[in-house]
Amino acid sequence: MDLSSLKPAEGSVKKEGKRIGRGQGSGKGGTSTRGHNGAKSRSGYSRKSGFEGGQMPLQRTSPKYGFNNRNRVEFTGINVSKIQKIAEDNKLEVIDFETMIDFGLAKRNELIKILGNGELSVKVNIKAHAFSKSAVEKIEAQGGTVEKY
Repeated sequence: MDLSSLKPAEGSVKKEGKRIGRGQGSGKGGTSTRGHNGAKSRSGYSRKSGFEGGQMPLQRTSPKYGFNNRNRVEFTGINVSKIQKIAEDNKLEVIDFETMIDFGLAKRNELIKILGNGELSVKVNIKAHAFSKSAVEKIEAQGGTVEKY
């Protein structure tokens, strides 16, 4: 063993990246790998998303129409016919949000609206976020109750 065979312990020396802009002796001085002119050579440069070098960006050339309401509340619709099938097959009298999730009718973070499409012949107590008028009529006609969250 001699001094020429000495090496640092494994993992003790971390190789740093290029030292850019630290003088001519580093080989990366002067323009610091940025080139000579243009926006990219200047400090504070950040390209905006969608920028196409002065050409009209695609998002501005394509036509836009309509209105998207940011405050719109989206409901997942479940028809009375589905409620009928689940209540009949599993002999349920109360159907709430958890039950609907268990049967795959909705996901955990969705709002549910019961719609009146189909027939109902079972007495069922339903808890949901919203109901259509026809659904309420059909449920109450069979002696069931409607409860909003």
